[in-house]
Amino acid sequence: MGGNAIEIEGLTKTYAPQKGEATAKTALNNVDLDIPQGSIFGLLGPNGAGKSTLINILAGLVTKTSGRVGIWGFDQDVNPRQSRAAIGVMPQELNLDPFFTPRGSLDVQAGLYGVPKSQRRTEEILELIGLSDKGDSYARALSGGMRRRLLLGKALVHDPQILVLDEPTAGVDIELRQMLWQNVRKLNERGKTIILTTHYLEEAEEMCDEIAIIHQGEMLVRDTTKRLISRIDTKTLVIEPEGPAPAHISLPPDVEMDRRADGRIAFNYAKTKTKPGDILIALRDAGVEIADVSIEEPHLEDVFLDLTRARPDAA
Repeated sequence: MGGNAIEIEGLTKTYAPQKGEATAKTALNNVDLDIPQGSIFGLLGPNGAGKSTLINILAGLVTKTSGRVGIWGFDQDVNPRQSRAAIGVMPQELNLDPFFTPRGSLDVQAGLYGVPKSQRRTEEILELIGLSDKGDSYARALSGGMRRRLLLGKALVHDPQILVLDEPTAGVDIELRQMLWQNVRKLNERGKTIILTTHYLEEAEEMCDEIAIIHQGEMLVRDTTKRLISRIDTKTLVIEPEGPAPAHISLPPDVEMDRRADGRIAFNYAKTKTKPGDILIALRDAGVEIADVSIEEPHLEDVFLDLTRARPDAA
């Protein structure tokens, strides 16, 4: 399989027109994507971009229109059971039976995957997701954060090589978010491939080795997180002046000055054209005394907005 956990070639999904619609809807259009084994891979895109359709196809919940999907070396069309067993999905929706306990939910889920009782890891998983003390409580009595942790546990019962996390921290507090990411890192260190979708781009920037951005059903870009961020040429030098700064400062060409509400002054510049030292020299020549100085780097959010704004929705 060449070191890939997922291999997607020419994946297309077209939904038939619904009542009141004149034409079919193409959710995915000829998508190619390889995801390396052992990586934490981010799949990002605006709402309606096609991420959920792609995940549901991987999970075997939606039938593709055309293309090839390989999961852990198994062609999804040729070996559907093996490919489905290689992947576990933590869905965004809280789809739990309120009358099952966490322990019961994990056992039932393991049974659905055909895991023999002697090989079930229910207690280990309960400890991993921090629900050992809630193992016999009804799911309806769990908090929203606990239910989300239980979803992670259900995705792990058959010990899949690939774990898909669909908006895992949506609506959860900071403490639970940190716990979830600690668990994800542990699982990745044990060799599991993690696929993450999230609208919290700072999480994707911190967690993911590589990122793909999908928009309107098409793959816009796929690269390492570091190289994606380096696509943005702009940096910002921020100073805190000792006293009032002059209204006009003779700056290098193409440097934009922005006076912030907190009294600091920001200078936006292209890193390929201007050096921060050139701006500091201009400030010195203007008689500006500096109390503090910092550099603000671009973030993944800047790349995301730049790419998706360049392709506005057809509507």
